[in-house]
Amino acid sequence: MCCGVIDYVGSYTILSGLVGSRAYGLAGPGSDHDRRGVYAAPATAFWPLVKPPTHLDGPAAEQFSWEVERFCTLALTGNPTVLEVLWSPLVDPITSDGEQLVAARGAFLSARVADSYGRYARDQLRRVDSRHVATGEINHKQAMHMIRLLLAGAHVLATGEVLVDVSAHRDRLLAIKNGAVPWADVTAWADELLHRLDDAAAATGLPAEPDRAAVDELLVGIRRRSLTELAG
Repeated sequence: MCCGVIDYVGSYTILSGLVGSRAYGLAGPGSDHDRRGVYAAPATAFWPLVKPPTHLDGPAAEQFSWEVERFCTLALTGNPTVLEVLWSPLVDPITSDGEQLVAARGAFLSARVADSYGRYARDQLRRVDSRHVATGEINHKQAMHMIRLLLAGAHVLATGEVLVDVSAHRDRLLAIKNGAVPWADVTAWADELLHRLDDAAAATGLPAEPDRAAVDELLVGIRRRSLTELAG
């Protein structure tokens, strides 16, 4: 097995489902089915010089998967795209390893999310604003996601839970996406949310660092079970 072609996504996925607009509560007619998954490569696949891929596109349209170690590494940095997979209402564990990964999701959170969410949002705001200044055009979809990230960042800092479903703000967010909100009003909301993010960061109950020991225990357990299943 370790030297042959391995169907990582088809045979070793432990968690799979939908994210994007359908998980955000912002879907409309024709919205993409953004699929995200986590696969746990068999331990024997790490023995040769050529290691398993850290991520894979496909095989379905709009599908992307991470190997569990890469997924954990990114989640520990507070990566919003990765963290929302663990909180999405449309992502389901399909193995016991997937169940344990979701159960341990709190171990990935730390006060670092203030920087990661804020950095992602500020970067998008800068890009949209630069384009607006240079061309007069606005990437309304990007602007909407910038606001969504700021809402989610303040929420996770205040509650310890990643906000995925933003349907409570659906009308206002879709109005931005559809270009119905003046850019000055969008930036005013962004400024308000950036202040809220800073306030939430100052008062957060999240630890300064994620629980790396718990994540290590999770990952080692997955690798050990892989070997046990092979021996059995």
